[in-house]
Amino acid sequence: MPKFLIGVWPFPGHYFPLIAVARALRERGHEVAFYTGAQARALIEAEGFVCFPFEHIDEDSLAALMVAREEFASTRRPGKLRTLLREWLLGTLPGQVTDLTKVINRWQPDVIVAETALWGPGLVLHETLHIPVAIFSTVAACMLPGVDVPLFGLGLPRPHNLQTRWLTRGVTVVGNLVAAGFRRQANKLRHGYGLAPLAVPPTEYFGHMPLYLMPSLPEFDYQRQDLPSSVHYIGPCVWNKPQTEVTPDWLRELPHDQPWVHVSEGTVNSQQPLVLRAAAQGLANQPMHVIMTTGGNRAPETLDLGPIAPNVRLVRWVSHSDLLPQTDVLVTTGGAGTIMTALQCGVPMVVIPTEWDKPDNARRVVAAGVGVRLSPHQCTAERLRAAVLEVLQNPIYRRNARHMQTLLEQYDGPHRAAELLEMLGIGQLAQEAA
Repeated sequence: MPKFLIGVWPFPGHYFPLIAVARALRERGHEVAFYTGAQARALIEAEGFVCFPFEHIDEDSLAALMVAREEFASTRRPGKLRTLLREWLLGTLPGQVTDLTKVINRWQPDVIVAETALWGPGLVLHETLHIPVAIFSTVAACMLPGVDVPLFGLGLPRPHNLQTRWLTRGVTVVGNLVAAGFRRQANKLRHGYGLAPLAVPPTEYFGHMPLYLMPSLPEFDYQRQDLPSSVHYIGPCVWNKPQTEVTPDWLRELPHDQPWVHVSEGTVNSQQPLVLRAAAQGLANQPMHVIMTTGGNRAPETLDLGPIAPNVRLVRWVSHSDLLPQTDVLVTTGGAGTIMTALQCGVPMVVIPTEWDKPDNARRVVAAGVGVRLSPHQCTAERLRAAVLEVLQNPIYRRNARHMQTLLEQYDGPHRAAELLEMLGIGQLAQEAA
């Protein structure tokens, strides 16, 4: 039976879905191990998987880099953000290669599963060690470029008319110039391993891997027809709590006499709580039950949200598997895992997109008719309240979200991922594609 090594950054939104995939692979009788950082190790090992930790990646520097990335993305400083991304994606690559080469020689996996932001396997190891690499997307919109979509990462509208098509072309030209810097550095690194230079940016090159898994669905991602055959939409891969974690008593006892509104800024957040603050003020004393979560690294008592009204419950964390099936509206900054879980539960949304993939996700939420988008710069108490009431009172959003839920019932993300990975591991995937 093939053995699978999963390489992932130690951020919950990245490794949570891959735990779901790992569990499905194990159910099929495969051995699975992870390569990741200390922050994720305890949870992964508690699920019964071997975890090889980072050795040549400085996790303290990585954590500081991620905080800086959020800061510069939210303050619109693209030059500094590009520098930080280059340091993260390419600056850590030699450490990844050194670590993974040691792990591969010791553990002898048949396939490496690498998340989209862990570039060592795709840029180097699949050629130097002749091992198949599957890419697993940690975002809900496919990052591979194409004529059907604007450049990823800017939250631009889909090119559906003359104006947006010209905008897409112009931005793509500029984006290619920026990407050229990444490609030059990537090629310099590849040269050090005796590899030929890339003719395309690294992000595009990953589409040439034998398997590219998208934990999303085509109907959410603009029904793209411009993707290589390696790309497979598999549906959400949801894992957000250990089996031993029980539903909190207060959640079981919360009445359904009024709509439930869940407000979240993501599992990990180090920025100012602009959405929570607006919700605490704007949704106070409204005819609804409001459940607000601060995230795993922020204690509720440390946030200055003002008075908390009787209809608002503020907690650090609650599993979306427990909460979202009972929720009427989700207010979110737009992380991929949160949006996909909401659609799986048929929950409409208000999205206040902050950084990275979230503006692109918000565009797709609006295009799919499953929610509304509110700019972070316009996220006042009054505007947020109006947006929540719009989604609550207009049945079209719930209807569209339930349509997406019905479409998603045709998928089984973790098990489909395991099936495709197994085929890759035994050498059948390329034959099927042919």
